[in-house]
Amino acid sequence: MTKPREAELYAPVKAFLTRQGYEVKGEVGAVDVMARRDDEPPLLVELKLGFTLALFHQGIDRLGLTDLVYVAVPEKAGKAGLRALKDNVKLARRVGLGVLTVRLRDGHVTAHADPGGYVPRKSAKGAKRLLKAFDRLKGDPNEGGATRHGLVTGYRQDALLCARFLAVHGPSAGAKVKAWAEVPAATSIMAADHYGWFDRVSRGVYGLTEAGRKGLADWADV
Repeated sequence: MTKPREAELYAPVKAFLTRQGYEVKGEVGAVDVMARRDDEPPLLVELKLGFTLALFHQGIDRLGLTDLVYVAVPEKAGKAGLRALKDNVKLARRVGLGVLTVRLRDGHVTAHADPGGYVPRKSAKGAKRLLKAFDRLKGDPNEGGATRHGLVTGYRQDALLCARFLAVHGPSAGAKVKAWAEVPAATSIMAADHYGWFDRVSRGVYGLTEAGRKGLADWADV
C-alpha cells in the first residue's frame, strides 16, 4: 500500500471549506491552507499525516496570526485510531485548535472540534477524592518520586500504623486500634487485609501475621 502524502489532504479540505463560502489557497507563506470569507478573520489549516507534537507546536504558532486555526490529519479506523483521535482532540481543544480528519478513500472531511477557548468541565467527585487522598497522606512520603517500594498511599500509611500498633500491643480490637493509633478506618483496613498483614483472631479482634511483620521491616523507612 502506497503511503499517503500530505498533498492528498489539500483537495478535500479545500472542497470542505469552499462549500462553506470560503475562498481557499494552498501554501500561502508558511501556511499549508489559508481561507478567507468576506471580512472575517482568516482561517488557517495545517496538514499532517498524523498527530505529532510538532503539529501542535505549528498550530499554536499559527494562533499568533488568527484565532481560526485547524489541524487536519487522515482518518484512521479501528479502536486504537478512535482512542488516539479522542485524546488528541481533547489536547487540541485545550490549546484552542480545531481538528479535521480526512477519509482518504472518498475525501470526506469531518470536523471534530472548532477553534476557541476551552474550559474543561470540572469533576466535583474527582476533586473531592483528590482532596481526601491529600489529607489522608501524612507528611510527604513520595517527595522526589516513589520510594524504593513504589508510591506510598494514605491507605498504606494507615495499614502501617495498624500493624505497628499490633506489633507493640499484640492482638487488639479494631475500636482500640482506631482510638489509640488514630486510624479512623482501622477495623475495615484490618478486615479487608489487602496486604496479608492481619489475621482475625476473634470477632472484631485482629493480630499481626508474619507477612505483616515483614511488611513493617520492609516499609520501616516510611
